[in-house]
Amino acid sequence: MSASLFLFFCLGNAYGQQKSLKGKVAAAGEDVTGVTIQNLTTQKATITDFDGNFSIAVSVNDTLVFSAVQLQRKIIPVNAVLLNSSFVTITMEPFVNELKEVVVQPYGLSGDIAADLNRIQVQKEVSASSLGLPNAGKPLPSQSKRLLYEATSGGAGIPLNPILNWISGRTKRLKERVAIDEQYRRTQRVQQLYVDSIFEHQFKIPKARVNDFMYFCEVDPLFQQIVANKDQLKLWAYMQRKSKLYRENNGLE
Repeated sequence: MSASLFLFFCLGNAYGQQKSLKGKVAAAGEDVTGVTIQNLTTQKATITDFDGNFSIAVSVNDTLVFSAVQLQRKIIPVNAVLLNSSFVTITMEPFVNELKEVVVQPYGLSGDIAADLNRIQVQKEVSASSLGLPNAGKPLPSQSKRLLYEATSGGAGIPLNPILNWISGRTKRLKERVAIDEQYRRTQRVQQLYVDSIFEHQFKIPKARVNDFMYFCEVDPLFQQIVANKDQLKLWAYMQRKSKLYRENNGLE
């Protein structure tokens, strides 16, 4: 068999072949967890794990798109060489938000940052931190937590508020409200983690049903536990199983 005929035979096999492409995303100084890899040809998608590793089904002439908020979008066409690679490394560049040019001369600035900073007196912003107030660095509690604190604490003397609120059941209701708020915040974080195309093509959830599907997950104690542990791989596996169950329950299969 001639060399050209053998090459033609190999390429012909590669074009009809689909395999799982394994690889790793690398980006100097940037987090590579949760980078979205989408196959535009098959409309399938996946995300990288904590180390940037990924695996996705591809064929020759497919197009892969790598994207993340902190990285520049990268498009990779799949050829026979890439398809037959045992492991690939995709290098991505940090996303740089270039600012528009600023004219400094009308304000008496020289353009020399060091000289301008020494000449201009900048007043410090008055804040809890600059005034040295206690607990200045702590985040503000939610409305539910503030109401719960008010209901369970009392002033000087006999603290009647906690007693009355306990008897009336208000304290219990406020604790439940705080727990519901925490669950909702976890659900929002997960929904923001995945792009719309992953819900539609990977989980097969119609766009109009995504919020209902997320509530279906939210009421499951296992979902809350997995999100609290911040395990991306377990979360991905859970979402795939739960989406299948949701489709079966709602006649979407």
